[in-house]
Amino acid sequence: MHENIQRAMGHRERGRTFRVDGTNFRRAIARTRLAPVAAFPKRLMRVARYDARVISVSAKWLLTSREHHNFTYDLTKLSREHLAWFVSVTCDVPVKQVRTYLTEIERDEPLRQHIEQATAVSDRRGLADRQVRYARRIGWYAIVRATRPAHVVETGTDKGLGTCVLASALLRNAVDGEPGRVTSLDINPEAGYLAKAEPWASVVDLVIGDSLASIKALDRPVDLFLHDSNHHTGHERREFQAVAPKLAPGARLLTDNVTVTNVLAEHAEKTGRRFLAYRETPAQHWYPGDGIGIAW
Repeated sequence: MHENIQRAMGHRERGRTFRVDGTNFRRAIARTRLAPVAAFPKRLMRVARYDARVISVSAKWLLTSREHHNFTYDLTKLSREHLAWFVSVTCDVPVKQVRTYLTEIERDEPLRQHIEQATAVSDRRGLADRQVRYARRIGWYAIVRATRPAHVVETGTDKGLGTCVLASALLRNAVDGEPGRVTSLDINPEAGYLAKAEPWASVVDLVIGDSLASIKALDRPVDLFLHDSNHHTGHERREFQAVAPKLAPGARLLTDNVTVTNVLAEHAEKTGRRFLAYRETPAQHWYPGDGIGIAW
C-alpha cells in the first residue's frame, strides 16, 4: 500500500516536472531568434481562419448585393449597444430611453415598406439593395429624438436613406409637440428620391447645389448639423466653418467622416466644445464600417 502511494506520487511528480520543463522550454525558445519560426504555424492558422471568414463574407456580398458605394448593413449586437451608450452620454439621456429610440426606427414598418418599394422602381434600382439596413443611421435617429432640434441640416443626401431616418425622428417629435424640419443639401440633381414621398417629405427641404453656398444661404438657426457630403478634409473643414455663424445656442455638430479625419475633433477644441467618436461594426459585411463624430 505504502509503495503504491509512493509510485503514484512519483508519477505525478514526474508529470509536473515534464510540464514545467515544457513551459521552460517554450520560454527559452521565446528568448531566441527561433521564436518566430516556432510560432509561425500557430500564427499562420490564426491568419488563415480570419482571412477565410473575410473571403466568405466578401464572396457572398459580391453575389447577392447590388451596391457599389455608400454600403448598407446591420450592426452587430455589441456595436448597437455601444451606440446606445454613445448617444446616452453625448445627449445626456438615460440609455434605456436611447434603446427605445433605436427600437422605434428599427420597427418603423411604414418607412421600411416605403424604402423597399421606392428602391424597387427607382432609376438606380440596379445599383441599390431593396433590403433596408440603417447601420449607424439609427444613431442619428436617436440623437434627433433625444435633442428635439427645430432645424436639422444634412449635407450629402445621396438616395435619401439618412434623410428619411432624420425625417422619421422629426415626425415622431412633432407628435410629442416638438416639430422640426431637415434641410438636406446635395449637388446631384437626382439625389434624395427616397425622401420625396409623404409623410417624410412634409418635413424635408431638399436643396440642390454646392453645400458651402447653400449653408451660407440658410435663413434660420441650425440646431443639428450633419456633415456627410464631400469627405475630403478641406471640404469638411470648410463646411464646419461655414455653418458656425448659423448655429443656434447649444447646437450639436455631427460628422460621418470621423473614421477618416480628425476635422471635427479639431474644430471642437478650437470652439470650446466637447467631442466624442463612435465606430460602428457591421454584421456580416466585408466593409469595416464608418462612425459618428459629435461635438457639443
